[in-house]
Amino acid sequence: MKIKIQDALILTMDEQQLYVQGDLLIENDRIIQVGGQAPEGWEADETVSLKGRLIMPGLVNTHGHTPMSLLRGYADDLALQSWLQDHIWPAEAKYTEEDVRYGSLLSIVEMLKGGTTTFVDMYDHTDVIAAAVEEAGIRGCLTRGVIGLCSEEERAAKLANAVRFAKEWHGKADGRITTMLSPHAPYTCPPDYIELFVQASIELNLPIHTHMSETIAEVEQNVRDYGVRPVEHLRRLGVFDRPCLLAHAVHLTDEEIQILKEYDVRVSHNPGSNLKLASGIARVPDLLRAGVKVSLGTDSSSSNNNLDMFEEIRLVALLHKGVTYDPTVVPALTALKMGTIDGAISIWLDEVGLLRPGYKADLIAIDIDQPHMIPHSDLVSHIVYSASQKDVTDAWVNGKRLVKDGACTTLDEERIRYEAARCFARING
Repeated sequence: MKIKIQDALILTMDEQQLYVQGDLLIENDRIIQVGGQAPEGWEADETVSLKGRLIMPGLVNTHGHTPMSLLRGYADDLALQSWLQDHIWPAEAKYTEEDVRYGSLLSIVEMLKGGTTTFVDMYDHTDVIAAAVEEAGIRGCLTRGVIGLCSEEERAAKLANAVRFAKEWHGKADGRITTMLSPHAPYTCPPDYIELFVQASIELNLPIHTHMSETIAEVEQNVRDYGVRPVEHLRRLGVFDRPCLLAHAVHLTDEEIQILKEYDVRVSHNPGSNLKLASGIARVPDLLRAGVKVSLGTDSSSSNNNLDMFEEIRLVALLHKGVTYDPTVVPALTALKMGTIDGAISIWLDEVGLLRPGYKADLIAIDIDQPHMIPHSDLVSHIVYSASQKDVTDAWVNGKRLVKDGACTTLDEERIRYEAARCFARING
């Protein structure tokens, strides 16, 4: 399939040439040309005119739990541990595979319509989530999140399931699905259990994704239980010897930031969720200065309560200016990179996040012919400080158009909304 997108301004996210005028050409799943005119003799099977719109890379959400969309607004204004233990975990215990399916599809519809073309997911019933990703056409880095607060037999079964899933689904759905291994967190997985995940990561040659240092209480508990803070704890267990993506990493010392840099550990910063749960504010400017790769995630829509990556991009740019009294610490372009190319790098996708020949054709269109986007003085600034997910009109993943004029092309949104509401009614009954 050959596609020509014309009449739109192109924001490449490639700092060597940030903006380009001209056509964007796609063949099958890849971009073959950015800007200029189509080569002589090249004929498109489909020509798409996007006058008044900006084309840019799809957004990359590096931490979430998609089935939890069913619990949006279920338990708000609570501290993390009370939110989890008293409300969320009991509700999740009622989940069936049907609930996981429609919760995931509901999240995928929201993400696609909001410009997110790649997401990281940590949950269970992961085969169901992978099937939803395959059906929808989105790109997903999926992992079976494992809580080890259970019997030895249950732990063994969970680990075996996580390994099987990671092995079977990595590279599936035309390469759109990649996998990782995920012990949930140091406070939910005993040390010897985490070491088994490290060994599995080595055997499968896959990264590790885990929550870490999200709250002060979590850090204090780690010191009580194991005598060290979570960073040193995971370092000793060999987690950082593997490619590793940490969710949150809010409470860090200077020494811990240097350890993360030394081991090339990546951090998914979730400002919206961290603020809502009052978990704290991560030291993002210090992480960036140290050279740690930082990306953005929404976390679940039950702790956020939406999956709007534009909101996270704006938050990371504004929040850290406010707490440091320094307007230069996270400039607009840096924030936007965290939601695109740096997100792709953080999950080891080397062909996503830029609009460049040879890269995957994962891109979105934004309506910039609106009052809040005019004048076109600095469109990066407008995207970061003015735009929202409602400004997205179109999305392509792997060269396939998944959103057209604001409507999903591969999913029955009306059916998904109905089924998700029905699933919640049963869980809440």
